[in-house]
Amino acid sequence: MADKKIALVLGSGGARGMAHIGVINWLQGNGFKISTVTGASMGALIGGIYAAGKLQEYSNWLQALTRSDIVMLLDFSFGTSGLFKGDRIIEALQELIGTHMIEDLPVSFTAVAADVETGKEVWLNDGPLFDAIRASIALPMFFTPFKYKGRMLLDGGLLNPVPIAPTFIDEPDITIAVNLGGEPDKELEVESKKRHQQSNSFEKYHEKILSFIAGLQASSSDTPLQRDWDLIDSVSRSFETMQGTIARMKLAAYAPDFVIEIPRNVCRSLEFDRAQEMIAYGEKKAAEALGELLENH
Repeated sequence: MADKKIALVLGSGGARGMAHIGVINWLQGNGFKISTVTGASMGALIGGIYAAGKLQEYSNWLQALTRSDIVMLLDFSFGTSGLFKGDRIIEALQELIGTHMIEDLPVSFTAVAADVETGKEVWLNDGPLFDAIRASIALPMFFTPFKYKGRMLLDGGLLNPVPIAPTFIDEPDITIAVNLGGEPDKELEVESKKRHQQSNSFEKYHEKILSFIAGLQASSSDTPLQRDWDLIDSVSRSFETMQGTIARMKLAAYAPDFVIEIPRNVCRSLEFDRAQEMIAYGEKKAAEALGELLENH
């Protein structure tokens, strides 16, 4: 098994994508070598950082983030194409990870984005790593689209939330896909309700973001834009439901050897302060799904 080429497909799904780190940790901890990584949205971000050999640094940084830190990474856009520009997040990550060209990475990597004009899927497998990542994480309404090589690109999860097809180029022996749009887990739903009843932390988190936006609007000479955060949250949830449907179709059309299903209700899209919990959850789900792979290792 050590000489087998393993392709890892990392799906889109906001903060649930932190579970990808746990999956990678489990694979590495059990002696598996990943030769190819493809990803959409958060999967592209984590996959690209892994391919650059900097996943541990990113994991440490992510687990140290507080909600206040996360709010300060949001750079409000006064345009109409997205709530945030995303530049501040990318700059922080570049400072942490460094600049890299995809073609020079030690692990084959492809990020998936969606072309606004043509409505077609775009595979980004060369050029600056963080340009590809920024394009792939451009969630509609949340981040502004990203102009790359003359094309306006949006979140790859719009068209392919589990991008298996790009792995075919490297002809892997084993393909493992991580789907962040798995069916909701009823037990997790109960736990989530209890957590939010005991603490209004998520609501306070929303209030911080709204206060931050209000401050930026107040300091602008432009006409304030009336953004409804509840609408953004509602659109995000609808987007996730759509992604779940597309993911099932992609998994059926390009069946991988193993699928790790992460329930879409394990955490909300913006709960990035739950990194430690989600990483551990990813390791747990990897152990459950990849038992057969380990037995044959």
